[in-house]
Amino acid sequence: MTNITAKTAEELIADLEQFTGSEVVYRHSLGMLRYTEGVKYLAQTTQCYWLLDAIGSYQHRLGSNPRLREFQVWRLVVENESGTLICEEDTDKEVLRQQIEYTNFPLSEITLYLAQKVLMLPSEY
Repeated sequence: MTNITAKTAEELIADLEQFTGSEVVYRHSLGMLRYTEGVKYLAQTTQCYWLLDAIGSYQHRLGSNPRLREFQVWRLVVENESGTLICEEDTDKEVLRQQIEYTNFPLSEITLYLAQKVLMLPSEY
């Protein structure tokens, strides 16, 4: 298991860009979503399983919106060790926003797609 202290943000971004598809899909412990190898690498490397938990925890509520059942865009924006988690119906139609008081997530921003209940990196879509 790699630790982020050994990687710069640029190295992490380069590593994530290498994921272009996933032959293996992992089931999240909450059971509301699955995730790809790239998302697993992100969670392990940055210890951000809390991000998967947060996204998974909203699925029951968001599933009532027919436009969000098949596809969601999730963005985490980090500034000054706090974050904002945003869910969008499309890349510019925000449907949910959660403030995160503290995070040590190493990137200033990450976007994930949830397509047919599988959370993935944009490069894996």
